[in-house]
Amino acid sequence: MRTEKIQLVDDIGNMIEESSYLFFVNYKGLKVDEFSELRNKLAEQEAGCHVLKNRLIRKAAELRGIDALAEIKLKDDTAMIHGAGDPGAVAKVISEFLKAHDELAPKGGFLEGAVLAKEDIDYIASLPSKEVLFAQLIGVIQAPARNLVSALNNKASEIVNVLNNYKNKLEEN
Repeated sequence: MRTEKIQLVDDIGNMIEESSYLFFVNYKGLKVDEFSELRNKLAEQEAGCHVLKNRLIRKAAELRGIDALAEIKLKDDTAMIHGAGDPGAVAKVISEFLKAHDELAPKGGFLEGAVLAKEDIDYIASLPSKEVLFAQLIGVIQAPARNLVSALNNKASEIVNVLNNYKNKLEEN
């Protein structure tokens, strides 16, 4: 392998290892300004987008020991979208861009050691953001304590009401 390709494979391997997610899309048919628009929207989510040869992506994954990624069969023109932020926000950008540009076609991806099908990108895009999921989880965790406090508060207020009614009855007599 030539020195340039060795360096490129090493750079791709570094991108793969530093990323918490990878999405692969077919960009064939997009105009340059449309592809630039996609890259700008992805950059807002702190994601990178690189046009790479399928063979070099597989080779980089093989050399880094990421067997699941090395076995992905990529065909045609491939752009690799990668980053370390919220994969849901990036998947939403891809899905929204796909609605406006039919030329863009998701191929799949790689998230937390698992290979993603192209349908999984839409599923990830439909999920709420991490912050919303954390808030929902905290609400579920706090619910039993909140219910216990409410139940104890209700019992205490019932006792106060009974005593108050008894006092009012004694005052009337």
